[in-house]
Amino acid sequence: MEKLLSALRAAGEPTRLRLLALLGHGELTVTELTHILGQSQPRVSRHLKLMMEAGIIERFSEGTWAFFRLTDKGQEGRYGKTIFDLIPTDDDLYLRDQEKLAEIRKQRREEASKYFENIAEKWNEIRSLYVSETDVEAAIVDTIKPLAVKSVLDIGTGTGRMLELLSPIVDQATGIDLSRDMLGIARTLIADKAMSNCQVRVGDMYNLSSSNEAHDLVLLHQVLHYADDPDAVIREASRVIKKNANLVIIDFAPHQLEFMRDQHAHRRLGFDDDDISRWGANAGLQIKNVQHLEGGELTVVIWHLVKSS
Repeated sequence: MEKLLSALRAAGEPTRLRLLALLGHGELTVTELTHILGQSQPRVSRHLKLMMEAGIIERFSEGTWAFFRLTDKGQEGRYGKTIFDLIPTDDDLYLRDQEKLAEIRKQRREEASKYFENIAEKWNEIRSLYVSETDVEAAIVDTIKPLAVKSVLDIGTGTGRMLELLSPIVDQATGIDLSRDMLGIARTLIADKAMSNCQVRVGDMYNLSSSNEAHDLVLLHQVLHYADDPDAVIREASRVIKKNANLVIIDFAPHQLEFMRDQHAHRRLGFDDDDISRWGANAGLQIKNVQHLEGGELTVVIWHLVKSS
């Protein structure tokens, strides 16, 4: 009862209710919230602090920036979501705030698009070398959908495409990446597609912030070839996977295209099944299934591993 009363008190003020209405639509910074509400940063920060203390919103840092969002954890998360659902969407003030939110999202899209234009040509060059992305993504969904996944961690999420692909078939998905530019693209995608069960964070594949056995699935999609130490990446991924749960790796089979190393920073020119099997065994994982998708100079492989009980 006290948690419910605390949530109601935290939301029961005009500015805080407006903040709740905004944060229910996605992650925003104090600067963005200040711009939308037209209030001073100290005042907005004070309201956010009260709502955090009640547990209905959460804060996370990304470099010098701090983002806020409606929490999805515990009773407090359910109370916050219930209050958010009760907010009248035809209210004049709500509609004005949403117009300003749309302006901020437009600006984000423009910034993300400008960055992506600089890298799209390189990505397209690689994609032209293997079977169509549609076929690869269909095989990924066919692998993961039967697993009834609740929580997935997408390591090296990039533009967030894997989050978009998995959002309809998992309960909750978190993407991590070291590139804040990439996370900007992913965050825009999440907002545009209303993927409320997805979020992104800055994260290091060698040192994941997730607790032990936190996820039903960890995904490494076209990431492992960037690793100096793939064995260490797989061991760290295994640490955050629940017992009898899953690691899915999508990468290339061994190849001789040296320009991938020189021009695209690939540390490894593909992996064979024995590599993945050995590293998996070191981390308490066993290969359950392997798919080789041929159709070009590069062969895409999907390794599905399961953590031993």
